Amino acid sequence: MPSSVIRSFDYDPAEHRLDIHFVSGRLYSYLDVPERVVAAMRRATSKGGFFNRRIRDRYRFVKR
Repeated sequence: MPSSVIRSFDYDPAEHRLDIHFVSGRLYSYLDVPERVVAAMRRATSKGGFFNRRIRDRYRFVKR
């Protein structure tokens, strides 16, 4: 299902880095994100809701 907040996301398993492209045009890289969390995000019906509950404010990030 499309998200009204997240345009797309990509995961680098070697670096445990989750890159999230937001609809606003901003790109953030979340660091040390376990693969199981990303797998759960892929299954979530609401990507934005999942992000707010399970990723935002839980992992370090870099604005790119």
